[in-house]
Amino acid sequence: MTDISSLGYVRVRSRDMAPWRAFAYEAIGFAEGSGPEQDALYLRMDERPGRIVILPGDEDRVEAVGWEVRDHLALRRVQAAVEEAGVAVKPLSAVDAAARRVEEAISFLAPGGTPVEVFQGPALDHSPLNTPYGNRFVTGGLGAGHVVVPVGDLEAARRFHESLGFLARGGFRLPTPPDMDPMHIRFMGVNARHHSLALMPTPDLTSPALVHIMVECETLDEVGRALDRVTSAGYHISSTLGRHTNDRMVSFYVRTPGGWDLEVGCWGLLVDEQTYTAEEITADSYWGHRWDFS
Repeated sequence: MTDISSLGYVRVRSRDMAPWRAFAYEAIGFAEGSGPEQDALYLRMDERPGRIVILPGDEDRVEAVGWEVRDHLALRRVQAAVEEAGVAVKPLSAVDAAARRVEEAISFLAPGGTPVEVFQGPALDHSPLNTPYGNRFVTGGLGAGHVVVPVGDLEAARRFHESLGFLARGGFRLPTPPDMDPMHIRFMGVNARHHSLALMPTPDLTSPALVHIMVECETLDEVGRALDRVTSAGYHISSTLGRHTNDRMVSFYVRTPGGWDLEVGCWGLLVDEQTYTAEEITADSYWGHRWDFS
């Protein structure tokens, strides 16, 4: 389908690391991974050392959204496509690649300013995955989940990602005044997961940020227990448990210590690209989904 095969990892910086340990390990239920970067938290979901990595920093910001490719040749093709789009590419040093536990990677700024890394050759951790509550995450060929990022120019961002092989997976029409052109969140996929990336139009965008990251559990019970834990611990619930009409995900959203949301869900739609057609949904159909488990 595309040289980019999945969302591999997300790296974020945090001004205050202390709240992250309780949130990630005790409330959500990630396993504790390991890695070479001092004081970093590696949130492990599978045989990768850390699908989400929290690093100390002087501000809360996204450091990199990491997309995986098959091999060295695929990485070169992606690099050529990025450069052809007029975006400067920087190869990661051997030291930086080792810190990410990958063989090779490139980096660049996507339209909207999101720092992106594309990599090949991830290291694997074959030790048992001991999540605190026995929960299991849906990853494998589908990747870590999906990420939603803000962009100032939606159409430019969409064209850029399409040039890298991202496939249209529909849109969500945002409420807009009658005298304004319609605005959409655009969903884009690279594998059978309904979407691995969503682009959110943010006209007043001044710096790169995260809107949310989605992680998928195997069962509704796991999602419900996670919701119970974050609610009992007093975390802000941005959207309570319900089902989306586009990707069929049953999920909730909780505010992280970094100020962006984590979506925890299950039962995400798998797309057959041979029969799928991109759809548009509206605010009423998207947010009016709660407790529709049919």
